[in-house]
Amino acid sequence: MYNDAGTIARAVRSALRQTVQDVEIIVVNDGSEDEGPFIVEAIGDPRIRLLHQKNRGVSVARNRGIGESRSPLIAFLDADDAWFPGFLEKIRKLAERFPECGLYATRYFYQNPPGPKKVAAIRGVPEDFEGILRDYFDIAARSNPPVWTSATCARKDALRRTGGFVEGVLSGQDLLAWAKLAVDSTVAYSMEPLATYYIDIDAVCRDRPAKPPERHDVVGEQLGLLCRECAPSMRKSLGRYCAHWHKMRCSSFLRLGMRRDARREIETAMRHYLDYQVFLYWFASFLPERAIGRTFRLVKLFL
Repeated sequence: MYNDAGTIARAVRSALRQTVQDVEIIVVNDGSEDEGPFIVEAIGDPRIRLLHQKNRGVSVARNRGIGESRSPLIAFLDADDAWFPGFLEKIRKLAERFPECGLYATRYFYQNPPGPKKVAAIRGVPEDFEGILRDYFDIAARSNPPVWTSATCARKDALRRTGGFVEGVLSGQDLLAWAKLAVDSTVAYSMEPLATYYIDIDAVCRDRPAKPPERHDVVGEQLGLLCRECAPSMRKSLGRYCAHWHKMRCSSFLRLGMRRDARREIETAMRHYLDYQVFLYWFASFLPERAIGRTFRLVKLFL
């Protein structure tokens, strides 16, 4: 929680309203300067533990929560999102059915206030699927993120083996954590959407992002290392996922007019996996800046 006074009560109450009630709720206050901590305290449920720290970022806060947790299973919930009442029950059933997995997740909804909810597009998985994902990285490279933080639960011992969340990284640290867990073990998944991701699509798809991607691409470096060290059977799909990461960075650089950086990202993507999108991004890097803006506005219409 960081300055989330407007949404934290919704998030915490969604955890308290679960059909599974034997839970421990850890709220890590990452140096909030608003009324959020007082709102949490006012809820007054003995299962809530409110921890305070100086503002050090989301990864430090999540790692603090992992370390403080007494449970072998840790579910994550961002302060501006919410669970449906049956989320933890579904996660518990997955964990009981597939104890060998390190990561459990469900499908989710996007909510772009004031618009309607939209279910995440998960391609390559039947609508009624519930089980172990055959190839997590192949699905993740061509879908909305199948594993998204506020619809996810991991085994504490698996998080410790894989290092939890990389600290000091501003974007993609959650995607990297799930990738490490998917390489370390397996992912159990339910296509039933049981959480809501509140997001401003207009802000995500604006012509110009608020700031460029980080120059030192820690996430890309560690994904590349995973690709080199993973089992040969996983290398192709993980390579495709690595390329997907660099295409996302390319998109931001293009919209900021940073063509040289965009082409560097596409060259890196090409080394991991070649598909038609790579060539489209390469072509787009030579378009006039106004044409690039129109292209991304057109893409926004289909989100």
